[in-house]
Amino acid sequence: METKGEDLVTRYDEAPLNARYWVSMALAVTTSIFDFFDFFIVGFLVAVLAPQWHLTFGQTSVMLLSAGVGAIVGSLAWGALADHFGRKTLTIAGVVLCALGAGSISINPDGAWILFACLRFVVGFGVGAVAAVALPLIVEYTPTRHRTILTSVTVIPVSLGILAASLTAATLLQLIGWRGLAALGFLPLAPAILIAVVMPESVRWLVSRGRHAEARRIVGRALNVPPDNLPQPAIAPAGHVRSPASSFADLLAKPKLFWLTVIVWFGASTANYGVFLWGPTIVALLMGVSPMQAAHLFVFVSLTGMLGRTAFSFLPQWLGRRRCGEIMGYGIALSLGAAALFFDRIIFGYPAFVVVLIPAALFFDGGFSNIAPYSAEIFPVRLSARGVGLAQAANGVGKISGPLCLALIAGASNLITPKATIEAVTPAFLFLAACGLAIGLAFSLLGIETHGKPLALESGDPAVAPRETVPVREHATTQRA
Repeated sequence: METKGEDLVTRYDEAPLNARYWVSMALAVTTSIFDFFDFFIVGFLVAVLAPQWHLTFGQTSVMLLSAGVGAIVGSLAWGALADHFGRKTLTIAGVVLCALGAGSISINPDGAWILFACLRFVVGFGVGAVAAVALPLIVEYTPTRHRTILTSVTVIPVSLGILAASLTAATLLQLIGWRGLAALGFLPLAPAILIAVVMPESVRWLVSRGRHAEARRIVGRALNVPPDNLPQPAIAPAGHVRSPASSFADLLAKPKLFWLTVIVWFGASTANYGVFLWGPTIVALLMGVSPMQAAHLFVFVSLTGMLGRTAFSFLPQWLGRRRCGEIMGYGIALSLGAAALFFDRIIFGYPAFVVVLIPAALFFDGGFSNIAPYSAEIFPVRLSARGVGLAQAANGVGKISGPLCLALIAGASNLITPKATIEAVTPAFLFLAACGLAIGLAFSLLGIETHGKPLALESGDPAVAPRETVPVREHATTQRA
């Protein structure tokens, strides 16, 4: 039954989760898995090519790091473009770029390491682009009453891309060679085509841009009602009103959200990457085992991380995103701080470093399920992709600067992949613990709560209803999870 007081976004928020929604979400998650597969497969490719092409350390470093630089550029560029031109088109374009860059490495001439590095830059650009655009699309696509759980759950399978890269390299590398392995990079083209056919554009973005006619068609299909029966948004006479142009400078209009995003993502990336960079080597040194044996122990760390991502997908439903962000940050600080101070003690017959690091993964890895959607929720829709682009850029900078900081702490000459030493364990992991403390303080001092609150279209505070919304009957308001 139609109520003239209901606006278009509120009506869409009441839509059921139909088959199109679930298929669209599955496609979005699948593309992320494939993209991370393409992003991380390079380690195995370079391991094969470095001796064959007689590459120097500097050349292999450029080949490995070029994708990280591309991810930073891609997240910033695509975030800006998506806020102007839409989520769906830019998501598809990012996936296609990543797939073409990764697959084209299979025809890279022997010895052409510069071309290889350029193609890896394109791969990283595509991964960063998709991360900056697909996440806002998923968040805006999901009804408020389900958003906290469902958008967090989508982060859990992403790490399967890393696992798939390892398993594929282990089982197929000798069979199909490095070129065959690289050719698998074309696989994301299939879900990209399906996204173009199945997934609709973000209704919230369309309304924020004044494109109400297109939004009404999507809402009508979601509710299974004729678009003409839907109420016109209160500010949409003749469909000529559009949101003012925006730029990255607009993110600074809410400085606490800007710095919250930068601190949280830089700290989380540095802590996560630092543990996985140094952890296996430290375990090997403490236990007197080979790096391969230490890697087997790190399987438990990875599994705990997956468990943590599952936990941080459901906890915000009861505790809220801000409180879970504090738990993540302070949990990292306490656990990694303990690993730093008591690393050489023996607990249950194992070094305390090993025992502590397993539960620590609940925080430094699991917390990403909470902070990933949060980056899209705290900014208004017209700036959401830019906000996520900022988050992914800080994430990328953390992955690069983290190893540099660890190298400086350890006094290592190799600033790309610094070698862990027993003497450097305490200061290095105290630094990583400080990154966690910064995350916790950022949420405590700067964080806002987004759980159960409608996304803002214009305002910078998700707690404020969108400007297009008009009063509705009490029973028709957006449901809370």
